[in-house]
Amino acid sequence: MHSPARERLWPAAGAILTIDLGAIRANWRWLRDRVAPAACGAVLKADAYGLGAALVGPALLAEGCRDFFVAHLEEGIALRQDLRGQPGAEEARIHVMHGLFDGTEREALAHGLIPVLNSLEQVAGWAGLSRAEGRRLPAWLQLDTGMARFGFSAGELDRLLEDGRDLAAVEPIRVMSHLACADEPGHPANAAQLGAFNAMRRRLPHLPTSLAASSGIFLDRAWHGDLVRPGVALHGVAPLPRGENPLRPVLRLDARVVQTRSVPAGTAVGYGHSFTTRTPSRLATIAVGYADGFLRSASNRGRAMWKGMPMPILGRVSMDSIVLDASALPENALRPGDTVELIGPDHDLEAVAEAAGTIPYEILTSLGQRYHRRYETGAPGSSGEVLQPTGPTVTA
Repeated sequence: MHSPARERLWPAAGAILTIDLGAIRANWRWLRDRVAPAACGAVLKADAYGLGAALVGPALLAEGCRDFFVAHLEEGIALRQDLRGQPGAEEARIHVMHGLFDGTEREALAHGLIPVLNSLEQVAGWAGLSRAEGRRLPAWLQLDTGMARFGFSAGELDRLLEDGRDLAAVEPIRVMSHLACADEPGHPANAAQLGAFNAMRRRLPHLPTSLAASSGIFLDRAWHGDLVRPGVALHGVAPLPRGENPLRPVLRLDARVVQTRSVPAGTAVGYGHSFTTRTPSRLATIAVGYADGFLRSASNRGRAMWKGMPMPILGRVSMDSIVLDASALPENALRPGDTVELIGPDHDLEAVAEAAGTIPYEILTSLGQRYHRRYETGAPGSSGEVLQPTGPTVTA
């Protein structure tokens, strides 16, 4: 349902974040077709990379995705609620990649979640619940093939298999690992990890595999396994830092102008006076800041766009505002309430991240909650827009 209050108040929002669910669906289809005959899942951790799992999840479910991945148990519970009542929801498999903390196993079972078991302790906890339930409960096993982050090392896998009792109590349904350097196709770590993965999984015969996430999908099929796990690629981020991006852009961020002013040369701008105008200038203050996820590291480096014309950021990014140089624009082009493009066709997510000295992942997952969010469905017969969600059951 739409929120009447939200619909009424959106013209007062400091910025509008537009998310194209149709583009997300198209990106998933493109990735699915690329990896066939392997299956294609979707990673929706961190609230679908900040874009709203409550709407992204059902959109991908409708497109045919059936394997979803989150980081935490709470995310899995929320996603299960988001998918409830949708066609195909009973077939959806939700995997918790961090596994489960001791004592939370029964909660995962109650919501039909599948843990990715990363340690002997996690296997023991899931095995204990399996015994109590009198049945083998499904789980994935993660192998550490060269990231030293999650999963069983070769020695820990030896211990798991040598004892065998806990592993026999559960039902392993897939084995996975994660690539550290997949965004650099020629990096020797990719071949080393593939070799380590193949060597370890031979000790777990007949289990299907999953190795590639977004960037790994663009490596040779040998890295794909039987199921791939795209995350940021679903949202249009280039999986590789060089070359043409075949994925569709998903979001646009337009910020409202709060105030404009003309200032003489020698005017200090913003906190710390880190910028001083060299010539008479026209300035525009917009209602976005680091509290909205537009990072402070973009101070004096980033820019906004207006009809293809760049507007450099002057001075520091504040908590709630940014000052832009509007001197190159026609006089009186901007008035309070008008919008400028922070992310969009003239200034993509990669450019925003580069100016802030970070990666698109951080920009996406930092996007704040004060934006008015417009969801374009792109679905046949729909109105084309879903207003900001107010809970897990929002629909068009």
